[in-house]
Amino acid sequence: MERVEKFLKDAGTYYLATVDGDQPRVRPFGTAHIFEGKLYIQTGKVKDVSKQIHKNPKCEICAFMNGQWLRVAGELVEDDRLEAKQSMLDAYPSLQGMYKADDGNTEVFYLKNATATFSSFTSAPEVVKF
Repeated sequence: MERVEKFLKDAGTYYLATVDGDQPRVRPFGTAHIFEGKLYIQTGKVKDVSKQIHKNPKCEICAFMNGQWLRVAGELVEDDRLEAKQSMLDAYPSLQGMYKADDGNTEVFYLKNATATFSSFTSAPEVVKF
């Protein structure tokens, strides 16, 4: 899981895919943070992505960097605790101008039943489950 977090942070931007009815939706994300042994992402409750996750928690993340890509498939589980939200905001101070742990909008999710696959054109894929 630490290797997945490092790749996502080093890449800077990754893409989160969700489902909206029968339509896939993909958008750029930038938060990846380990808290209490789980890998978290962050968004706002007012966003469509939040509504999509709550309706269908299955997701996939994809990032590319230096000729290697990472795909992470799993389920997103909301953690509504202030401690989890504040930990994310502490890890990403730039978000604190838009989000507060107790603002009613900040939302964090951790990945459950995740399968991460590191791939490149020059080596066999490596799979990590967490």
